[in-house]
Amino acid sequence: MQHRHLDLGDKSFLVYAGTGTDLIFNHGLELPGFASFPLLEQPDTRAVLAGQMQALVDLSGRMGMGCILDTPTWMANPDRATPLGYDADRLAQVNRDAVALMDALRVKSGRKDVLVSACIGPRYDPYADIPAVAVDDARTYHSRQIGVLKDTSVDLVTAYTFNRPSEAAGCILAASDKGLPIIMSLVVETDGRLADGTTLADAIAQIDRQTEATALFYMVNCAHPTHFDHALNAHPRIQGVVANASRCSHAELDEAEELDEGDPEQLGHEIAMIAAQNPDMRVFGGCCGTDMRHLESIADKIKAV
Repeated sequence: MQHRHLDLGDKSFLVYAGTGTDLIFNHGLELPGFASFPLLEQPDTRAVLAGQMQALVDLSGRMGMGCILDTPTWMANPDRATPLGYDADRLAQVNRDAVALMDALRVKSGRKDVLVSACIGPRYDPYADIPAVAVDDARTYHSRQIGVLKDTSVDLVTAYTFNRPSEAAGCILAASDKGLPIIMSLVVETDGRLADGTTLADAIAQIDRQTEATALFYMVNCAHPTHFDHALNAHPRIQGVVANASRCSHAELDEAEELDEGDPEQLGHEIAMIAAQNPDMRVFGGCCGTDMRHLESIADKIKAV
């Protein structure tokens, strides 16, 4: 199988994974099950999705950074889409359509440092109390969605908010089977560990053993810098941080009725300190509660470092 080659060079990249909370709290849109992919099917909401990522393209250009445009497909897998009324054919189409929207923005930019990433999420709610999935089962499961996406113009896969090492390994193997480069982004609790108590270093070591270190690199997302800054330890395989604006735990955020947007300036300083202490970092971004103010602060402070 021909594997798609991806060379990130020596550039730093911005990503924006906080689109869901922005859509809900700032745009007043409903996301059933926190799924944003249904918004692709209506012209007015489709335009909102495009606008979020166009803002990222514009900001990254001003800051002299590249950017990665994540497709709004984090929940576009069978277990999470079937309850929303999506059968296999409709789900495949919406995955392809999500790439087409991001690719149009990339083409419009005329830039080689704007990448399109197929965004993959875990099979179930990452915070649900369910047994760990076997590596081979996860490999088979994620192969369906990645198999649809491999025939599109994506540059890579980014798997966000995985907190079970076995499922992360299966997802990486599925991407490798389809010839796509993949970044694996793990989510941690307020103590900097995965939900089962595994440290980041141990989780990465386990996943790399099971996958022959196939992932391009690892990131941490959906947590505040104060939750994980002490756990990074300049690990050479952790090359990205996509941070929450809020210092709240996942349980507290799930119950929040108002947006906790934190302090954009402070978040920028905290990410810049992480960049200074972890020289292999190359991808920076905002997750829950963030918007372009946070990303501009992050980019500005990183440039200063």
